[in-house]
Amino acid sequence: MGPNRLGAYASVILASIFWGITFVLYKYANLSFRPGSIIFLRLFVSLFFLFGFALLFRRLVKIRKQDRWWFLLMAFFEPFLYFLGEANGMTLVTPTIGAVIVSTIPLLVPFAAYYFFREKLSWLNLAGMVISFTGVLMVIMKRGGGLTASPTGLLLMFLAVISAVGYTMVVRKLLEHYNPISVTAYQSLFGLLMYTPLFLILELPDLGSVHPQTESILAVLYLGVVGSGICFILLTVAIRELGASKANFFANIVPVVAAIVSFLMLSEPMPLMKILGIGVTILGLLMSQVEGIRNRPSAREIGFRHPPYS
Repeated sequence: MGPNRLGAYASVILASIFWGITFVLYKYANLSFRPGSIIFLRLFVSLFFLFGFALLFRRLVKIRKQDRWWFLLMAFFEPFLYFLGEANGMTLVTPTIGAVIVSTIPLLVPFAAYYFFREKLSWLNLAGMVISFTGVLMVIMKRGGGLTASPTGLLLMFLAVISAVGYTMVVRKLLEHYNPISVTAYQSLFGLLMYTPLFLILELPDLGSVHPQTESILAVLYLGVVGSGICFILLTVAIRELGASKANFFANIVPVVAAIVSFLMLSEPMPLMKILGIGVTILGLLMSQVEGIRNRPSAREIGFRHPPYS
């Protein structure tokens, strides 16, 4: 194995670890900031980081006039709707539950692709979906019945998942003409513009009275720079060397990282049923990706894969 491939594997493993930590850091950000403020500050930080990176390495591609509405639709799905669901949902569910739900995004993308683009579905896709959602139910359901988390929180997290699937359908078209770093930078820009009116009306009046804790400030910086910036760059490095299927394969460790870090830092309870549920969810995700790893995807399919988190 050459140094380039070793570096690619290191990149995608680090990205998955860093993304797993983001679910825990939402809890630290919430110590000082409301979800709406976290969204705005995260987008603001990521905007400067991504545009700075793209301009420094001359990777920013100018938007064509005919693509402006596609960029707006993409940004509406993600980050606007996605972060509204995720940031608010993470105030009501544990980091492990949030990570497990969000990890189903790559599982649902092939079904949306079949509906909109008539992409082929395999029996592994179907089996993987059934097994993974069985695992999700094991994580969110109590042994004697009922939910282990707020129904509203679960619905908000699933809103984030659905938004990410919609984003993937739109970004497939844009990646035919734009590189990934340009798409990510522009989605942060348009997402920030969309969210600014809500921030000014709902969040800014109360933000002045906030005395943020150091942990909250560091958490927001991490979410913007690492979660929405460095992780994406690491993932694109891995995709370039390994291909999208193999790179996304490692995203399955994200909920495991979230569970371990949440247990260590937040003392989140880890009953046997939840541990088994995480394992079953990951098994289903692995099954759904086996065929993509076995068969080399086309260039169009490579640009179509959704990053596990953003």
